[in-house]
Amino acid sequence: MITALNIILLSILGLLLGSFYNVVAIRLLKRESIAFPPSHCVHCYHKLAFADLVPVFSYLLLKGRCRYCSEKVSARYPLGELLTALSFVLMYKQLGFNPELAVGLFFVSILIIITQTDLQAMIIPNSIVLTGVIGAIGLRVWTHPLPLTNYLIAAFVGSGILLLVGLVSSWFLKKEAMGGGDIKLYVFIGLILGIKLTALSIFFASLFGLIFGLSLILTKRFEKQKEIPFGPYIALGSLFVYLWGERLIEWYLALLL
Repeated sequence: MITALNIILLSILGLLLGSFYNVVAIRLLKRESIAFPPSHCVHCYHKLAFADLVPVFSYLLLKGRCRYCSEKVSARYPLGELLTALSFVLMYKQLGFNPELAVGLFFVSILIIITQTDLQAMIIPNSIVLTGVIGAIGLRVWTHPLPLTNYLIAAFVGSGILLLVGLVSSWFLKKEAMGGGDIKLYVFIGLILGIKLTALSIFFASLFGLIFGLSLILTKRFEKQKEIPFGPYIALGSLFVYLWGERLIEWYLALLL
C-alpha cells in the first residue's frame, strides 16, 4: 500500500544517501578515502558544519556558495540529492513495499554513482561495479522472481553482447568504441534484470544515446573528436526496463498477436 508517510521517509532517505553518493563519486575519482577527512569545502578546505550539510536546503540557504570562502558550490550536489530522492520515491510507487524494493533502491543507487563518475571523468570505477555485483548476488539469493540461473546467465549475456559490440565497433572505427567499465557494469545489471530485460536494456541504452547524439547534431553542438560517455544511457535504459520493461514486452506481444 502506497502511503504518504513512506513517501516522506523514502524522500528523506534519498536526500541523505544522495549526499553520500556525491561524496563517493567525487572522492573515488580523486582516489581519496570516502570517510576521511570529514566533509570540507573543495576550495578553502574548511571543515563543514552540520548546518552546511543539510541536503538541498543548505545549498539554497547559502545561495550556492561556501559559508567560509564564498566560492561557488557546484549545482551537482543538490541535483544529485534530488535525483536520488525522486528515484527512491519512483521505485516505491512502482514496486510497492516488498523485498524487490530493496533490490530497486540498491540498483538505482549504484547507477546514480556511476552516472556521476562517467559524466565527470568518463570512468566507471571497478570498486563500485564490484560492490554492485556482490550486493546484487546477495539480494538475488534473497529474492528472485526468476530462477537464479537466469540472472547468472544474464550477467554473461549482457557483458558479452557489449564486448562483441565494442570489438566490432573498434574494428570498424579503428579506435576504442566501448569502455571496459561499460562492459563490466553489465555483469551487475544482468544480475538484477535477468536475461530478457538485460537484452532489452541494451536496446534502450543505445536508443537513448542515439537520441542524445542526434540532438547534439541538430543543435550543432556535436564535436567529432569528443567522446560521449555511455554509462548514463546504460543507467537510463536499465532503469526504464527494470520498471516498465515487462509491461512493454506484454504490450508489444499483444500488438503482434
